[in-house]
Amino acid sequence: MRWPFTRKPQAAHAGNPSVSAGATASGERAIAISTQGGAFLGVANTGDNTTIVHVPPEELRPPAQVEAPPGLVNLPVRLAAFVGRNRELALLDTTLGCEGAAVVQALHGLGGIGKSALAARWAATRASSDNPVWWITADTPTALDTGLAALAASLQPALAQLPPDQLRERAVQWLATHQGWLLVLDNVTNPAYVQPLLARAPTGRILITSRRASGWHNIATPIPLNALTPAESQAFLSCILTRGGSDPSATFDGSAELCAELGYLPLAIEQAGSYIAETGISPHAYLRLLADDPTNMYHQTGEGHDSSRTISRIWHVTLNHLTDTPLAGQILRILAWYAPDAIPRSLLTPLGAAPAVQKAVGRLAAYSMITTTGGALNVHRLVQAIARTPDPIAPQGQPHDIVAAFHQASTCLYEALPANANEPGDWPAWHTLLPHLDALTEHAPPETDTTATSTALNLAGVFVWNQGQTQRAIAYLRRAVAISRLLLGENHPDTLKFRSNLASAYQAAGDLIRAIPLHEESLKATARVLGKNHPDTLNSRNNLAMAYREAGDLSRAIPLHEENLDATVRVLGEEDPHTLTAYNNLAIAYDAAGDLHRAIPMFEHSLDTMVRVLGEDHRYTFEARHTLAMAYHAAGDPGRAIPLHEQALKDRVRVLGENHPNTLQSRNNLAHAYQAAGDLSRAIPIFEQTLVTMVRVMGEEHTYTLAARNNLASTYQEAGDLHRAIPLHEETVNATARVLGENHLDTLIYRYNLAHAYQAAGDLSRAISMFDQTLKGRVRVLGEDHPDTRVVASALAAALEERDISGGRS
Repeated sequence: MRWPFTRKPQAAHAGNPSVSAGATASGERAIAISTQGGAFLGVANTGDNTTIVHVPPEELRPPAQVEAPPGLVNLPVRLAAFVGRNRELALLDTTLGCEGAAVVQALHGLGGIGKSALAARWAATRASSDNPVWWITADTPTALDTGLAALAASLQPALAQLPPDQLRERAVQWLATHQGWLLVLDNVTNPAYVQPLLARAPTGRILITSRRASGWHNIATPIPLNALTPAESQAFLSCILTRGGSDPSATFDGSAELCAELGYLPLAIEQAGSYIAETGISPHAYLRLLADDPTNMYHQTGEGHDSSRTISRIWHVTLNHLTDTPLAGQILRILAWYAPDAIPRSLLTPLGAAPAVQKAVGRLAAYSMITTTGGALNVHRLVQAIARTPDPIAPQGQPHDIVAAFHQASTCLYEALPANANEPGDWPAWHTLLPHLDALTEHAPPETDTTATSTALNLAGVFVWNQGQTQRAIAYLRRAVAISRLLLGENHPDTLKFRSNLASAYQAAGDLIRAIPLHEESLKATARVLGKNHPDTLNSRNNLAMAYREAGDLSRAIPLHEENLDATVRVLGEEDPHTLTAYNNLAIAYDAAGDLHRAIPMFEHSLDTMVRVLGEDHRYTFEARHTLAMAYHAAGDPGRAIPLHEQALKDRVRVLGENHPNTLQSRNNLAHAYQAAGDLSRAIPIFEQTLVTMVRVMGEEHTYTLAARNNLASTYQEAGDLHRAIPLHEETVNATARVLGENHLDTLIYRYNLAHAYQAAGDLSRAISMFDQTLKGRVRVLGEDHPDTRVVASALAAALEERDISGGRS
C-alpha cells in the first residue's frame, strides 16, 4: 500500500530502518515504513507530520520463518518470598507440560490470593525448556495488544518501530505458527478479551490468571486457587520478615494469630509483613493496630512497596467493575456480617426479587468475591472485614452504607429464624443459622444492635437452652435484655419477656442465686405493667414458683402455685391449656413435698381433663401422663407406673417419631421404671439403646444425653458391674461439670452417684473426697438445711464411719 507524502524520504543506512516525518494533506501526522529500496509497508496517521520507517528486506520475512532469540523471558520480578503451593505447581506441570495442541489453563481466585505469584513461579521453571516465556498484563484489550506488540518487537528488534497494530498482528501470526512457547496472560478481567487470541493460537501453552471464576467454558480449563494453609502462611510471613531485616532467630510472637486474622491470604500477609519489618513491631502489635484502626491498616504497606497493591485498594477496584449492579455491593456488605462459610442463600430473600438477587450473587461469584456451593455462599473472612470497615474515600465503603448493611443483615437473619425452638424438623435450620448470629453479634458492638437483633437473640437463647446449652443461652439472653432495655425501655413487653427467659436460663443452669431474684423482679414488673391477671403475669408467677420448688423452698413454692392456679382459673377458665398446666405444676409441688395423697389425685384429674379437652395426642397430655407415671413410681406402685410409661412411649413414638427428644425421654423413664421394679434385664438394654440414640440425635453434651449416661451407669452399678459403671459415672461427671458448671444441680447429683460407686468398689478415700466435694457444692447452692444437702451429709458421715471401722483401709 502506498500513501502520499509531503516531502521526499531521507536516505537510510543499509540494514537499518529509516524514519521520515511530514505533514499530510489533512494536517495529520503519519508514519510510513519502507524497505531500503523504498517499498512501503504502510502508514499510520498519528499527527500533523509523516514518519517513514525504512526496514531491512531480510526482516520482512513471514512470522512463520522467524526464530525466537534464545532465552526470551520477561517475567516480572517478585520481591516477596514464595512458599508452598506444591499441589498447584504439580497440577500446572501436569496440565501444561504436554506438547502439541494448545493447552489453556485459567488460574482464577480472589484478588490477593496469589495467582500472579504462582503463575510467575511456575513460568520461571519453564524458562529453560520453553522459548519465549512471555508475560502480558491483560486486564484490558489495549494492555493485551501492547503486550503482544512488545513480544513481536522482542522477536525482531529491527521492527520495533512498526505501528503497534502491525506488531500485534505479527505476534499473533508468530504464536500461531510455532510451538514450545509459554504465554502468561495476567489479570484477565473479561474472558472475551482473550478469546480471539486463543482462537488463533492452535499450538503452545497459555496460562491465564483472573479474578473471574466464570466465563471460561470452551475457552480454558479453570483452576481455582485458594488461600495458603496455616503452616504455609506462617512460613511466608517468616520469610518476609527475615528478608525485611528482622532478626532470623526471632520467634515472631503472634504470627499464627495474625495469619489466621488475615485469612491466610498471601497479599494481606505480604502487606502486613512489609509493614512489620519496616516499623520493627511484633505481629501481636500489628494485630492490635488492625483492631484499633482497620481502615488505615488495610491501606498500609511497607516503604517502597506498590501502594496500589494493598488489600483494600485491590478489592475496591474489583467492586468498581460491579457498579452497574448496585445490589452486588449491597449484598457483599450484608454477607460481611455473617460467618464466612455456609451462608444460606435464603438469608437474602428479603432483599427483593429473586432474579435480581441471583444476578447480583452471580456477578460477585464471577469476580471471585464470593464462592457458591449448592444453596450456600462463602466469603473470605478478610473480604468480609474490609466490606464492613468504613472507608470514607472509597465509594464502596461509605459509613452510612456499612451501618445500613448491618441493620439489613440483622433483619434478614431474624426473618430466617424458625419460630419454634422445640420442633426437631426446624433444628437443622437453627444449627445452620446460629453461627451467623454469633458472627453478627461478635462483629458489632451491642450499642449498634436493633430490635431485630434482640428478638433474634431471644429466640436463639430459647433454642439453645432447650438444647441443654445453658451458658450459651444466658449469653444470648443477657444481650437481648440489654438491647431491649436500651431501645424499648424497662417496661416494654419484649423486655419483660426476655428478662423472664433469662431468669429461666439461669435456673436451667442451676444458678438459682441469680434466677430467683430475676424471677421476682420479672413478676413485679409484669404485674405492674400488664396487670396481675395478664397471661404473661400468670406465666411469670408460675416460673417463680417452680424456681422456689427447685430450690427446695416448698413453703413459698406451694402457696404461689396455689395462688397462680386460682388466678388462672378465674382469668382463663377451668379447661384452658394454661390452667391445666398450672394444675399439673401444683401437683408436682405436692409430689416434691412428699404429699402424694394430694398429688396423685390431682395428676389423675389433670390427665383425664387434658385427654377430654386437648385430645390423646396433645403435648400437654403426653406431659401429664408422664408426670402421673412418675408419681406412681415415687409411690412405689410399679404396677400402675410401668403400663403408663409404656403407653406414653407408644404414643410419643406414634405422634412424634422414634428420635424426638420427648420420645427418648419416655424411653428413658420406662427403663427407669423397669429398674425400680428390679427388672434389670429389660432396663439395661433400653438404657443402652436410648443413650446411643441420644448421642446420635442430640449430641454428646445435651442434658438429656448426660442424664441417660448417668442412668445407665447407675443401672450397671445396681447390677454389680462396677467395671462399666465407674468409668461411665466419671465420664458423666466430667462432661456435666464442663457443660453445665461445677455448681449445677445435675453436676452435684452425678458426683454424688459417683461417690456411691467408689464406696461400693471399696475405694473409700475417693468416695469420701467426692462426698465432701458434693456436700460443699450443695451447701453453696441449696443451703445447709435443704433436704438434699442433709442426704449428702449423712452419706459422708457413713463413709467416714466405714473408713474408721476398716482402720483407714480402702
